[in-house]
Amino acid sequence: MELFFLPCPLFIALLSISGAASAKEDWDDVVVTKENTPVTLACSDRPLKGSVKLEWLWKPDGRDAWSLVLSANQRQEFRGGASKADMRLADPHFQTSGDFSLRFKPRASDGGRYSCLVDLGEKKARQRVTLLAILRVAVGPALPVPADGTLRLVTEVSPSEAVSEVACRADQGNYTCQVRPRAGARRHHFLFTYWIAADVSKAANFTSLTNGTAVSTACLSRTPVPLSCTAVPGDYVLLYWQRPDRRDMDRVFAYDRWRRDRTDGTDRTVRTPSRLRLANPAAAKSGIFSFVLEPELQEGGVYLCEVFLNDHVFSHATRISVLRVYAQSTPSMLVLWCQYSERSQVKQVSWAHQNQSYRLTWSSSAPGRLTTEVPLPLQPGAAGNYTCALELRTGKVIRAVYTVTPPPAVNPSLSSPVILFPLSGLGLLVPLVAVALGVLLWKRGHRITRPRAEQSLSHHSGEVENVYENPEDLRQTPGQSSVYMDLKPTNDDDVYKELDRYEQCPC
Repeated sequence: MELFFLPCPLFIALLSISGAASAKEDWDDVVVTKENTPVTLACSDRPLKGSVKLEWLWKPDGRDAWSLVLSANQRQEFRGGASKADMRLADPHFQTSGDFSLRFKPRASDGGRYSCLVDLGEKKARQRVTLLAILRVAVGPALPVPADGTLRLVTEVSPSEAVSEVACRADQGNYTCQVRPRAGARRHHFLFTYWIAADVSKAANFTSLTNGTAVSTACLSRTPVPLSCTAVPGDYVLLYWQRPDRRDMDRVFAYDRWRRDRTDGTDRTVRTPSRLRLANPAAAKSGIFSFVLEPELQEGGVYLCEVFLNDHVFSHATRISVLRVYAQSTPSMLVLWCQYSERSQVKQVSWAHQNQSYRLTWSSSAPGRLTTEVPLPLQPGAAGNYTCALELRTGKVIRAVYTVTPPPAVNPSLSSPVILFPLSGLGLLVPLVAVALGVLLWKRGHRITRPRAEQSLSHHSGEVENVYENPEDLRQTPGQSSVYMDLKPTNDDDVYKELDRYEQCPC
């Protein structure tokens, strides 16, 4: 028998239902009722005229033969051998109303298939089959139930093939059981209410408790870590969280296998870890529970999983330390932080550099924090991997790495491209302008001072009157990107010869 586990503010309730057997659906509708509760099996048609014959037949669960329970014609009703004392047609004027429904108060053994057969004489007979399921509920232990105690609502549906699921919900002492019929039924579900009394002056005592081996582990922040529960299938699971380095516990997760009901947290003031989830929802539907947590730094601590099966409780705890590293930069240094939670199980924490010869110091400004400083600009050998290692008392070690990289090198030849290219162009442009000006000045001087035509136009006087540089000065200066020319008159046609800057002037 499978067990339903139902939590409520005062106590825990268990519900069981007989397993549903697979069967071919040879019915038109399903009706579920409690034993000794009046039920009506519907059968209707349009009002009839003339001769009509009506038969209600019954085939109990597990049998192949039909038995007559009631028959009627336009004059009267006739009871068959399988009829019940209170069985009758719902409407005695069935011929004129077209209502051929059957009404009676079934016992637990009255489940099965009921066939409504309407014989219209020359016309074809019409048949409708209804599968009737009887729900029985036994309550234990005797009421009232002590607070935080265990209540069993033991149910039995006969025939079990009529339903696919039964679930109950508690509301102020009343349990409403919802029965879902198999496919093919016109109704989606049937509801039945049971009132349960609880004695809050008494507290239940669970004497059957199994504690699993506690797990001590550590992980990097936002990386998956498993939270295991018992391997025994259960009906209900509770997950509690004891925050890092604290004693109080909060319930952060509840899962009801039978109602498919999930609750995060006990109230709105408790923040459930955001990255907590069922590891295998499909397995949870069959009672096997486990979780996956991707914790932030402050979400370490102790996670206690409790699985309930009947009166037995299975408990399993996982203690988690979370490690996180990050950096903060100032103009003069880079501060590397190493933070960790659940310090009670931590043996030691340290910083290390990939280059063992590099001198590295660290300090702690508060519990759970360890810092090391890297001066800026980076000194030789300061770049590389900085590792914060955390060791638990069990010997387990985890590491978090922060990589410090030097800034990219600057190529001097490419540092000012916008400035270099215009200056290079300007170096070529200045001599060309000078040539044009020199030609004009030479023509003017040739007409005015003809006898001094052999004087070099590159000559420097005390007052610099010439726009040209002295070739001797240029020969003593390293070559640049600019090109300079020395011009001399050769004849009356004013033809100039271009000289290389290192070529001797033949004048």
